[in-house]
Amino acid sequence: MKAIILNKPGNADQLEPVDIPIPGINTGEVLVKVKAISINPVDTKVREGKGIYAVLKDESPIILGWDIAGVVQESRSELFKPGDEVLGMVNFPGHGKAYAEYVAAPAAQLAIKPPNVSFEEAAVSTLVALTAWQALVSHAKVQKGQNVLIHAAVGGVGHIAVQLAKYLGAHVTGTSSSRNKDFVMSLGADRHIDYAGYDWHAQNREYDFVLDTIGGDNIDNSIAVTKEGGIVISIPTGLNDEVTERAKEKRVDGYFILVKSNGEDMRQIALLLEKGVIKPYVSHQFNFSEMREAHLQVESGRTIGKVVVIP
Repeated sequence: MKAIILNKPGNADQLEPVDIPIPGINTGEVLVKVKAISINPVDTKVREGKGIYAVLKDESPIILGWDIAGVVQESRSELFKPGDEVLGMVNFPGHGKAYAEYVAAPAAQLAIKPPNVSFEEAAVSTLVALTAWQALVSHAKVQKGQNVLIHAAVGGVGHIAVQLAKYLGAHVTGTSSSRNKDFVMSLGADRHIDYAGYDWHAQNREYDFVLDTIGGDNIDNSIAVTKEGGIVISIPTGLNDEVTERAKEKRVDGYFILVKSNGEDMRQIALLLEKGVIKPYVSHQFNFSEMREAHLQVESGRTIGKVVVIP
């Protein structure tokens, strides 16, 4: 089968197309013929040798990627049978091996793809939707009537989080540049903030929950506008001790989460996709031979929604 391996940490030129055997499957796994792959910022960071690369560095070969949608070809699980159309985030944080024509996946991490959702839409609704779900539902337990702030609301996680927060009944504010205001509002946001020149520390502390998808100094900005007793969750960076202490000083609960593969959460997301509650936006589609270009697009930091690759 065709696959793309990472020769060594570095730039996108380290992604090499190869032919390798189709993987075998163990008890509890299914073999998926991949129809679409989603590319995330974590893919490019791991490619550079950052983040969870330390978990993969001794694997040979290293095959990046975690988000897939496809068709079950072989099953050693009672959960799925050959012919089932599925979606899921495979083995995260671990070795997902999604940049391939076939993927051996734990059946417990997958869900049935809704028939009204394309493979492309399904693939891009895995890591980002699981991140949003686990942040807003599992951790923050966002409630109806709460004020919620979603940073980078046009990004992969952000644009799903806005829709999910609205579904949960929150009053939602999304940030982006001014040129993307209409897109943010189209997601269902109640309010838009243009981050350019915005003085976060001059604002009222009005938010019950803030999802920070940017990190760095933006964590401090998030804490500044969060109510006492509110929650700030950071996705891209862990809160260092100093920032954690500043959050405590403001009586804010601030912490970092790392999304994890979870079949039950995936099934909840599949149901929301089927009902049209959340709808992913695919802005760029690439062929398998264009994986380098897909990585460069994600690295640009200017992607609205998601990037998908078709094997």
